[in-house]
Amino acid sequence: MAKQKPETRETPETPDNTRKDPDQWVTGDETMTGAQASYLQTLSEEAGEEFEPELTKAEASKKIDELRERTGRGIDH
Repeated sequence: MAKQKPETRETPETPDNTRKDPDQWVTGDETMTGAQASYLQTLSEEAGEEFEPELTKAEASKKIDELRERTGRGIDH
């Protein structure tokens, strides 16, 4: 019989820590990745904003989160 993983649920006492704050990334000050640039360009167009190609990885991550919230793209409902 295979072991089953115990079900875990996020509670205020046990927040999801699988996503680190971009400000704490070791490589956060490096140029954004190609994937980030592509997705950010798409989101920027959908939001009617100018694409900023010189963002760092951390800045791009924050901008992606902001634009996803504004456009509703990629947000689970």
